[in-house]
Amino acid sequence: MSPRVPRSDHATDHPAPSRHIRTYQGRAGRVRTGQAEAHHRWGPTLGLEVDGQPLDLQDVFGRSAPVALEVGFGMGEATVAMAAAQPDVDLLAVDVHVPGQGSLLRALAEARITHVRVARGDGVVLLRDMLAPGSLDHVRIYYPDPWPKRRHHKRRLVRPEVVDLLADRLASGGYVHVVTDWPHYAEQARALLGRHPSLRLTPHAPWRAVTGYERRGLAAGRPPQEVVATRR
Repeated sequence: MSPRVPRSDHATDHPAPSRHIRTYQGRAGRVRTGQAEAHHRWGPTLGLEVDGQPLDLQDVFGRSAPVALEVGFGMGEATVAMAAAQPDVDLLAVDVHVPGQGSLLRALAEARITHVRVARGDGVVLLRDMLAPGSLDHVRIYYPDPWPKRRHHKRRLVRPEVVDLLADRLASGGYVHVVTDWPHYAEQARALLGRHPSLRLTPHAPWRAVTGYERRGLAAGRPPQEVVATRR
């Protein structure tokens, strides 16, 4: 069972819940036998459910270390590469896609990586209800769903109320790193992060592993655009 702290410990630090807007599209996909087995074998130790209950991150990881949050990891290829390269950074990787969760769990176990937790559910709920203010050192948002139609822009992950959450959950000096191959989304992210009073844009993008999606985008002529903002 994933470690928890009583809700009263820091529940008052969270804003009152507002109407929840889903930021992801449902993706149909068959869970393969190996992915299902990974959930069964390694889910109890390397996974946790996004259930709205506040987390004590030192209990979750069994140590005190910088913590990164990755919202949306796909099949987990880049997540594993970055975790292997950064053993001193604990990582919460959250996604709703069950096959991808299973693939990441299996890859972590095979690589003997123990400082990653696969959070199964909605990243906004994890941010809003389960993480304390100032608890994150990095937030990675790589290739979020672009919701290209104008009437769907309200569903984008990088929107005003989520930027408020990101700024609140980041420790001083921490950063949020957004990567997208949709120019309009990059402009929106740059504007929202740049005008937040607790954040400032920086031109220096941290190292990251390249995703399979990104390689396909580059081959199709869609270069990535990166937006980075640090907590004042």
